[in-house]
Amino acid sequence: MPFGYEGGFGYMWIFPLLFLAVFFYFMRGMFSGGGGMHSKDAETPRQILDRRFAAGEIRKEEYEEMKAALAK
Repeated sequence: MPFGYEGGFGYMWIFPLLFLAVFFYFMRGMFSGGGGMHSKDAETPRQILDRRFAAGEIRKEEYEEMKAALAK
């Protein structure tokens, strides 16, 4: 028989193995600092507040109140 076909599935076992390898590769990337809330580049609440104040999104009074609340 051609291609190693002996009446069974032959090389069909390789597809689930490849699927599992790709699955674990992507899962490892998701949980090893590949992004999300645990990223090293994520802004702190204080940085977000400073950026919003600098952009003019909030007034000085609001900024001072929020800054005091974050300090608690």
